[in-house]
Amino acid sequence: MTLTAAPPRTTPTSAPRPPRRRLRYAGTVAVFLLPSLIPLVLFTLVPMAGSLWVSLHEWNLIEPMRWVGLDNYGEVLADPKTRAAFLHTLTFIAGYLPLVYAGGLGLAMLLNRAMGGRNIFRAIYFLPVITSWVVVALMWKWLLNPASGIVNWALGLLGVEGPGWWTDPTWAMPSIILASAWKDLGFVMIILLAGLQAIPNEYHEAARVDGASAWQRFRRITLPLLSPSTFFVVVISLINGFQVFDQVHVMTGGGPGGATEVVVEQVYRLTFQYGRAGAASALSWLLFAVVLLVTLIQVRVQRRWVNYG
Repeated sequence: MTLTAAPPRTTPTSAPRPPRRRLRYAGTVAVFLLPSLIPLVLFTLVPMAGSLWVSLHEWNLIEPMRWVGLDNYGEVLADPKTRAAFLHTLTFIAGYLPLVYAGGLGLAMLLNRAMGGRNIFRAIYFLPVITSWVVVALMWKWLLNPASGIVNWALGLLGVEGPGWWTDPTWAMPSIILASAWKDLGFVMIILLAGLQAIPNEYHEAARVDGASAWQRFRRITLPLLSPSTFFVVVISLINGFQVFDQVHVMTGGGPGGATEVVVEQVYRLTFQYGRAGAASALSWLLFAVVLLVTLIQVRVQRRWVNYG
């Protein structure tokens, strides 16, 4: 009698889906995606393609377009106003990003503690986020009015002579930064507050037992575990910073003397004041390329400092 080895066991595998079932599955997915896919195509992808086509033409919005190829891009890149606009935009970001993050983090940590009326304060601080930018910009333009604004009046009570704010080329950009940070504090606060509440309290308790100070716990526990939320806030804030326009247009209109003329403000001027829609579209695509490059760099670098553990 001879013994033969038993055939190896094979794990059952799911049979490939028939072509008809795959087609039906794809159709089902498409039906569920249509409510969001249609607006995305109509109001985002189609206008983007149209803007790219316009950037290759000379067009004043009235007469027929005339093909110029890449001339608009070369002209925009060689224009000193373009470099100045990008410099003003970077200046805005350099002042806005640290201010809105530090303020949002401070509010998040304050409202993460047990205190009476905490939910009311959260709603109050978030209220500017859902307020129209035109309303916020007009309010801050009134508050920072050099002659009759409340801010300079309060500084006068302290014996300090208030600056010219949005009427002074030196103080115009800080005025816009201050208004922008105030409006967006609530958004940053909510994101960072969610990140703080996701940090297990056991980590802080163990560090406190080991004798770690409040600053050490903040530096060694809170900030590293808050890095995913910080990464999201930084990416979104940078994208919004490069696209800053509403507050600039309402508060200063790019002035005084072009001191606050950012990239999107220049796009607006090229289109509606100078009738150069092709050059404006080319500048828009250059801005898109810069934002995309900065975002890709952030995604690449975040692996070194963002802790998802």
